[in-house]
Amino acid sequence: MRSVIVAACLGALSLAAPAAAETRTFVIASMPDGYGVDQCLATGARCGLLIANAYCQSQNYVRAASFRKVDAAEITSAVAGEAPGESASFVAIECAR
Repeated sequence: MRSVIVAACLGALSLAAPAAAETRTFVIASMPDGYGVDQCLATGARCGLLIANAYCQSQNYVRAASFRKVDAAEITSAVAGEAPGESASFVAIECAR
């Protein structure tokens, strides 16, 4: 009887705590290209979702969980080979599986 109760409790706990989705955040240079693509991502505009989803899919992820402009103070010189404070701006895209 006791083992049945323990098994039922363990089963309930496994159903109550869903597995966390695997995510990864990519920090990419936001290159002004004249088409407004960088502005869609940097401002969080609705048009950025399509772009962010396409980027995530190109990296073998299912969808974009979020995207936003990244302040230079948030990154290191290891990102995209540019040091913070240079003329390039950056966008973070969080992708989920």
